Amino acid sequence: MTFLEMLRAAQTHHQSMLCVGLDPDMGKLPTHLPKTKSAVFDFCAAIVDATAEMACSFKPQIAYFAAMGAESELERLMRHMRDVAPHVPVILDAKRGDIGSTAEQYATEAFERYGADAVTLSPFMGHDSVTPYLKYRDKGVFLLCRTSNPGGDDLQNQRLMDEPGNPRLFEHVAQLAEGAWLNGGPQGQIGLVVGATYPAEIRRVRSLAPTAPLLIPGVGAQGGDAVATIQAGATAEGLVVVNSSRAIMYASSGDDYAKAAQRVARDTRDTLNAARTTL
Repeated sequence: MTFLEMLRAAQTHHQSMLCVGLDPDMGKLPTHLPKTKSAVFDFCAAIVDATAEMACSFKPQIAYFAAMGAESELERLMRHMRDVAPHVPVILDAKRGDIGSTAEQYATEAFERYGADAVTLSPFMGHDSVTPYLKYRDKGVFLLCRTSNPGGDDLQNQRLMDEPGNPRLFEHVAQLAEGAWLNGGPQGQIGLVVGATYPAEIRRVRSLAPTAPLLIPGVGAQGGDAVATIQAGATAEGLVVVNSSRAIMYASSGDDYAKAAQRVARDTRDTLNAARTTL
């Protein structure tokens, strides 16, 4: 199965557009857990177990693991997700962006070392920084397009001076993902990251990239509106994956943290589904 086929099947099977983000912070672990790398794995694995039936994907953020020297725990977690929910795709949130042999090594890291089904990338070094990942035809990539942070305006919202109609940079990225950069690859191999805090931009990206899957962070702790997100981005031919990390992971600091995470994940999934029925 290609990544898009796997994602579509998971969304149908679980009736869910929810991506559960895994951003473990040792300082935020439930109070009864020790502050160790082993406990970080146990915590994340429990979140996976509790939310697997509500998720269409999982998204571990590599920086949180790497900062505490817990790459081996991330490898264990990737295997655990495969064992517990083999039909749920895993998006490695790495935001890599380099060229040549370095990009090839990053692609090997994401798809062979960690076994991810998709990876997030920065596109701003151009097509040759993305090509090594696209050689893995059954895998997916999500290009940063219109991110949820205010500083995204510094670059992403600027207009290109020498392009017809002067599109903004994020619009140009969306056009490339749907067209020239796909370059004969499978439909949906290139997706786009668009923040939930910008529903108008989500709608614009969807109009420019009607079949690209959209990974939408910012719902929950970052204040994005789940209903506005779905109404702006979800269409019959374009999948939407809405990520929530901290609101689910840290729903409780007590020993009921897994049940609390399950409850928030279920509520978020149901909210997203309710928004879809209004389309």
